[in-house]
Amino acid sequence: MKIRRCLVFFSLYRCDENPAVYDLHLVSPDGMTYSQPSIVNGRTDVVSVTPWLAPVVWEGTFSATLLDGIYQRQNISVAATVFAVGKYIMFLKDFLETAEQHFFVGFRVHIYVFTDRPNEVPEVKMGAGREVTVQSVPSSNRWQEISARRMELIQKLIEERLINKVNYIFCLDVDSKFHGRWGAESLGGLVSVIHPGYYKDDRSKFPYERRPTSRAFVAPADGDFYYCGGAFGGLVQEVHLLAKTCRKNFEDDAKDGIEAAWQEESHLNRYMWINKPSKVLSPEYLWQDFKPKEPEIKIIRFSGVIKNYAAIRPN
Repeated sequence: MKIRRCLVFFSLYRCDENPAVYDLHLVSPDGMTYSQPSIVNGRTDVVSVTPWLAPVVWEGTFSATLLDGIYQRQNISVAATVFAVGKYIMFLKDFLETAEQHFFVGFRVHIYVFTDRPNEVPEVKMGAGREVTVQSVPSSNRWQEISARRMELIQKLIEERLINKVNYIFCLDVDSKFHGRWGAESLGGLVSVIHPGYYKDDRSKFPYERRPTSRAFVAPADGDFYYCGGAFGGLVQEVHLLAKTCRKNFEDDAKDGIEAAWQEESHLNRYMWINKPSKVLSPEYLWQDFKPKEPEIKIIRFSGVIKNYAAIRPN
């Protein structure tokens, strides 16, 4: 009889037969030096914890040296998905080149590019332990359909290629580029990014789906933050559940003749209102290039580039 060896921590488990299962046992490398942490000094201009006690990650709230030391020791692997369909292929080169400079540098990274133009995927030199895989997908006459199919394709990718093989996955918009570090500070069970356009607004102003007939419905008095559809992630198992749920809700809405206000982003926001993210990333992690940098934004790590939607969207 084969005996499975498991280490148990905080009601979560890690088995040596399943590298994708993660626990809370964080081990710092012996002899590592870093600045002494404080619970009375730090950022006072922003909130760094949610009401359900999930960290909100801002510049100045973490030690990059310490986190890299902890997670590199675990030899984790990170997948990322990006959709470059139609004319959006024009953004892929900048995305890949800047990801190579800033996205989980020093870790094993596998980027999956979904595109209907595989012959136009640019050659980008990747470092050791980092690779790009191209996944062909059909074209579409409506950008809304492209947006809607993302959850289905993410679900299938996880089921067919990633489950029990990769620890974390992040799903990112291609019409964006990296400007600064995006690393181990972003790791968590279910990870969301606060939308830069609404983070100072009252929840009643959030562009949630407001029709009760939709499965993405969030009432005006409900909701926590408005999250980006262009950046989310977490443990592979958690993202699989999110994608599977959002896909089903989207398809069930479609059967009833309903399309949520912002397609998969609306369903994602509904999901994360019920299923609270365990880590929330500040708007540093998906800013908008057309917006001036606000005083509390000390660094822009990832941002959506300025573009002419009329020229790149099929409708």
